[in-house]
Order: sequence, then structure tokens, then C-alpha cells
Amino acid sequence: MTKNKKLIYISLLVAQGVIIGLLENMIPFPFAFAPGAKLGLANLITIISIFTMSKKESFFLVCLRLILTTLLGGTISTLLYSATGALLSYFGMLIIKQLGPNKVSVIGISATGGFLHNVGQLCTASFIARSWSVMLYLPILSFIGILAGIAVGIAANYLMGHVKTLSQFKAAHEQPKLS
Repeated sequence: MTKNKKLIYISLLVAQGVIIGLLENMIPFPFAFAPGAKLGLANLITIISIFTMSKKESFFLVCLRLILTTLLGGTISTLLYSATGALLSYFGMLIIKQLGPNKVSVIGISATGGFLHNVGQLCTASFIARSWSVMLYLPILSFIGILAGIAVGIAANYLMGHVKTLSQFKAAHEQPKLS
């Protein structure tokens, strides 16, 4: 893949992640016992990037998505919460992915990301509140995060099957270059 094609691919994924994130911010969560909980649909883009790009490129994508989503619909405090959650989730998913596909599936990696995202956000809340009592909220958010991570993982698994099919189709139908 040429440098320009990589940049276009990254740009398209960032744009999709930002749009998904902004749309998700508009959806009210129906459960009063878990205020602030979300499905984490933008994590779908992060998972796809982890499996289709280098670590450097996928990290760049996550950072761009965080910054642009904040600029278009957030505040400094949302950036703090989102960044700690997203970065802890990202690095955790990378570590779990290293175990290999025989040990952990895309769904398991995504569930790990959902859980760690909530841990990161609660650590930030504990730091800001100067109290560890905020962590009492962790069991509820963990349950929701793992379930949401499973749902996002199923969607990512499905989408990555189509990304592979498209790239195989393109490779099979490309014209060889003449020297």
C-alpha cells in the first residue's frame, strides 16, 4: 500500500470514528443506574485499525479521533475522560492481541477494551474527585463495558471479514504493472 493510500485509509477510518462518536453522544442511555455509560461504538474503528494497520498508524488514528471528536462536540473534561479510557483500552487490546488468535478472539479483545475503557475513566474521576470511592461504580460499568465490548467485537468480526474479502477481490482484479 502506498503512503497516500495509507493516509486515505487512516483518514476514512478517523472520519468514521468521529461520526460514530458524535452520533453516539446524541443517543440517551436508557439506564438511570449507569449514567454516562455508552455502547462504545467508535471502538469498532479502533479494533479494525489494530487488525489492519501498524501499531504506530493505529495509535495515530486513536489520537486523531479523540482530538477531533473533542473539538467537534466535547470539552476539556470529556477529553480527559475519553483519552484515559481510550488509551488504556487501546494498549490493553494490543497486549491481549499479542496472545494470538488461538487464545483470544476479536470479541475477547473488544470485551477487554470495553472493560479497560471504564477503568481508565474511573481512575480519572478518582483523581479529579481525590477519592477512590468513585471506583465503587466499577462493577456496574464493568458489566456494561464487557457486554458492549462483546457486541462491538461481534460487529468488528463481521466487518473485518468484509474488509478481507474486499482486499482479496481487489488484489485478484488488479492489473499487473508493466515495466
